[in-house]
Amino acid sequence: MKTRLTPLTALLASVVLPAFAQQTPEDRALPEVQISAKSDKTAYDVKRSSSATKTDTLLRDTPQAVTVVSKDLIRDQSMQSLSDVVRYVPGIVAAQGEGNRDTAVFRGNSSTGDFYIDGVRDDVQYYRDFYNIDSVEALKGSNAMIFGRGGSGGVINRVTKQAGWRAVREASLTLGSWNMRRATADVGQALNEAAALRVTGMVEDSGSYRQGVSVQRSGINPTLALRAGANTSVVLGYEHFKDERTADRGIPSYQGLPVNTDVSTFFGSHDVNRVSARVDALSALIEHDFGHGLSLRNRSRYADYDKLYQNIVPGAVNAAGTMVALSGYNNATQRKNLFNQTDLMYTLDTGAIRHKLVGGVELGRQETDNFRNTAYFTGVGANVTSINVPLGNPVTTTAVTFQQKASDANNHGVVTAKSVYVQDQLEFSPQWQLIAGLRRDSLAVDFTNKRTKENFQTTDTPVSPRLGLVFKPVTAVSVYASYSLAYVPRAGDQLSSLTLTNQALDPEKFKNLEIGAKWDVLPDLSASVAVYQLDRSNVAMADPADVTRMILVDGQRSKGLELGLSGNITRDWSVMGGYAYQDAKITKTQSATVLAGASIAQVPTHSASLWNRYNFAPAWGAGLGVVYRSDLYASTDNTVVIPGFTRLDAALYYTVNKNFNLQANIENLLDKKYYAFANSNNNITPGSPRALRVSLNAKF
Repeated sequence: MKTRLTPLTALLASVVLPAFAQQTPEDRALPEVQISAKSDKTAYDVKRSSSATKTDTLLRDTPQAVTVVSKDLIRDQSMQSLSDVVRYVPGIVAAQGEGNRDTAVFRGNSSTGDFYIDGVRDDVQYYRDFYNIDSVEALKGSNAMIFGRGGSGGVINRVTKQAGWRAVREASLTLGSWNMRRATADVGQALNEAAALRVTGMVEDSGSYRQGVSVQRSGINPTLALRAGANTSVVLGYEHFKDERTADRGIPSYQGLPVNTDVSTFFGSHDVNRVSARVDALSALIEHDFGHGLSLRNRSRYADYDKLYQNIVPGAVNAAGTMVALSGYNNATQRKNLFNQTDLMYTLDTGAIRHKLVGGVELGRQETDNFRNTAYFTGVGANVTSINVPLGNPVTTTAVTFQQKASDANNHGVVTAKSVYVQDQLEFSPQWQLIAGLRRDSLAVDFTNKRTKENFQTTDTPVSPRLGLVFKPVTAVSVYASYSLAYVPRAGDQLSSLTLTNQALDPEKFKNLEIGAKWDVLPDLSASVAVYQLDRSNVAMADPADVTRMILVDGQRSKGLELGLSGNITRDWSVMGGYAYQDAKITKTQSATVLAGASIAQVPTHSASLWNRYNFAPAWGAGLGVVYRSDLYASTDNTVVIPGFTRLDAALYYTVNKNFNLQANIENLLDKKYYAFANSNNNITPGSPRALRVSLNAKF
């Protein structure tokens, strides 16, 4: 761990030591102090974050529900995917994502675009890996003031492993059920006093409990840290990530429930169903401390994404329950993102009030091409786009040709974003704090339908306020209330749905009202509670009086309660858990299948999780977790129910010596049949049977 002179310390030094303040910047530079501490205590409790406020702030002083999944929890549970992480985040659930992408439902709002890496947008539809991730931050509620467009019900930010001057030598080999094979490495060291290098890497070649499903992925992420002067630091990074897998759309429903079939049963075509994603990303972070409480941070990211998914999809089962319809399509997306964020931070006192000011500018450009084809079953007929196969044998080998039909997308879009924002964190006294911020975005979309040659252009200029009040009756407890707004443009979270009928409509608006409390029960144990109401308005629907027109309505309300617990009850007993009650309803009839009063899809009324790790000897530890989810609807028409479930997970840890340790993770310990998530009424993913993963972890 490294401790640097903070802006506040520099300001105090200039007051207390006037002679010091009169020296030149070179003379004032203090030697870096390095503090090394070794602890074998598991750390699930994270005290601070800069993602929610853009400043280094105690989570206890942040007027918003925030859950941080630490690197220790990621390691202890052998987490490798977003669905693994959100299992322990109250208020967020994972959806299927059509078997090709991460999809999260934030307080009743489904999104494939509200994903960030080190605070910068990472919004293409693909499955993210955690080989280079230090922690994961889930921020609930409307987050546009910090993150810009989107952030309607929350965001997920991955914090990457960065180069530093501490030596890192780690590697892990994991083997598991169904030929699960995965290896990771993390190597870093100082090159000299001014430069340090770190490289993380991963390779995986695994099967699945789902028949014929496999995944091959690899990634490498080098970062270089530079000391460019006494008060300036630079971190440069590059990531190459590739993911190849079988596109698995799960199973259909029958008579209002998932069809009764073995959890391994695959629907579609093993030869046709596939996903390919490639990410190449460059990043740069520059930080400079001017002293006297003033600092500058500039972050840039350029990312080139290439994504293709292709599938044969299960549809409706016939009334007799003997046949199932299959249809298909493929979809290619190429996107180039370029974002630059500049933040100027200033800490000062005005009388008895302390201010932490942030002013910033974000510039972005996203260029996207989408191309979709429909599957034609040419083995049956030249114009056949759907076939029926026996429910008992739903895999087809019929010849398929992919070609465009009139409704298939062939789009090109360029989005330019210009944003300015300002925020003040005011500390009136040890008991009272206020955070107030305002952001103005200018989002210009130039969208071309290359198939019809139509061009649509729109510019949205939403203003996103944020206001939060914190009261601390004692140091370890805070009570807060907050208000925030967020907007989603008419082009959607993937910028691909602009049409003649919606281009002139205002963006969808999301208003979040929240009250909550946070309590550091023990030095390393934190608890939180949040109660919220999130309203979605400006929802577009066809005008009942003129179906050629679109009108805007107040379309959705989510209300809920979230509880969180993380940290150490004792030195040897670590916990991470949460509970969420969610009531998410349609408030205005929007179509023949989206009716007022209907429940929002993929939102359970109750969900809970609790993970325990206990070290019962210096070399031995064990973990036990429970995950519960109540029933939910597969889609907003509320005709298919995904049954709730309770699942037990377990782990065993053994330290061989100072360099090696072994861990065994068992998912679904009691081998219960359940359904993990869905995308629609006929895309439902069965959960894994009992699965074992054994990892050998090495440190040198």
